[in-house]
Amino acid sequence: MSVLRSRHLFSLAAALALTAGTTATAVAQDTAAALREVMFVGNNWDGTADVIESTGDFARLGRVDVIPDKAQRMAEINADPIKWIYFMAIRNSVGEGHDQFVDDMYSTPDGRSMVVSRPSFADVVSIDLTTGRINWRHPVAGYRADHMAVSPDGTRVAVSASTAGKVQVLDIVTGRGLGEFTTGDKPHENIFTKDGKYIWNMAIGEVNTALDDPVWDWTKGDRHITVVDATTFKQVKTIDMRGRLDAIGLKDFSDAVRPAVFSPDESTLYFQVSFFNGFLEYDLAADRITRVKTLPKNPATSPDRTTWVNDSRHHGISMNPSGTKLCVAGTMDDYATVVDRTTLQEGPLVSASKPYWATVSGDGRDCIVSESGADRVTAIDFATGEKVASVQVGDHPQRVRLAHVPDGWTGPSAG
Repeated sequence: MSVLRSRHLFSLAAALALTAGTTATAVAQDTAAALREVMFVGNNWDGTADVIESTGDFARLGRVDVIPDKAQRMAEINADPIKWIYFMAIRNSVGEGHDQFVDDMYSTPDGRSMVVSRPSFADVVSIDLTTGRINWRHPVAGYRADHMAVSPDGTRVAVSASTAGKVQVLDIVTGRGLGEFTTGDKPHENIFTKDGKYIWNMAIGEVNTALDDPVWDWTKGDRHITVVDATTFKQVKTIDMRGRLDAIGLKDFSDAVRPAVFSPDESTLYFQVSFFNGFLEYDLAADRITRVKTLPKNPATSPDRTTWVNDSRHHGISMNPSGTKLCVAGTMDDYATVVDRTTLQEGPLVSASKPYWATVSGDGRDCIVSESGADRVTAIDFATGEKVASVQVGDHPQRVRLAHVPDGWTGPSAG
């Protein structure tokens, strides 16, 4: 081959490569531009997820069936006595007589799929948002899947395998297991730090027994926070709030840390514990609880702890982006309220039916709570503490997460 021809072919190849690279970049940019920010609402009892606007009136855009394989899963459960026992135990305990079909959900980075943890089916699945079909399924260790967390870059998802006492981390696109780590009893909430370096897990122990009096607290199991390296999954530290609570005279408080939220600089953790109508403030550097906020009790709420759902009194806490306001779901007291972070003074008590979760709207202006007792999602203005919108969703909404879907999406076209 002549030198001239070789140079010509090299130049042509280089030009094609440059064109391909430019086209790929343009496609990537177009794909990114074609995504729409939304919120996923997991309707635990009917096995669906509603997709709603992330701001404004929070109108419902569409619905996804997250159990399209229900018949196959039920056949497997009915054929395995151990799986059947656990399935029924979930229905008759944490499920309050219902199956738990969706606990948590996130979108993949490209917005094409929804990744869902399904407690009663003990798995995590990825569902194509266009077709409604399952992309992959990852059974978790043990017999129940619970809360998840997604890494800041959106590539990994951590799921609590609650009956196995561990957290498993999956590739969000392929479902491949990347690693796992052990926790205390019944791992629950997971949080990635903002830099993606660490995962915090809160183990809540046994929440389904009737031994709810403080004298029986020791029967609830090993409850502590586990902090691990998010790359190696090696334990960095554990934090047992028992000693920290005892140090400030709260010996009758449960040390089961429930939902929690970091301050923007991640120097402070605000968290709820079982049976308590309020929350606590924990200084990470000082390693101590610095403030305790008790919120009002609803006089209509039974004082009998055994009537409170899964040992919750209040379950759901979030913070606005500037870190000036907290929002609390007063689950058993049937209200939600915005709390000033500096003074810890609560705002209006916004009536809500068994609010089960609290998060933040896409624009950061509103607190979003799921009213599991009324099958709706309600937005509360962080600035005023007043309700601004509500939208009806499916049966027993729990987790609400910011997500992305293709622009113009209105629901799967098949499935």
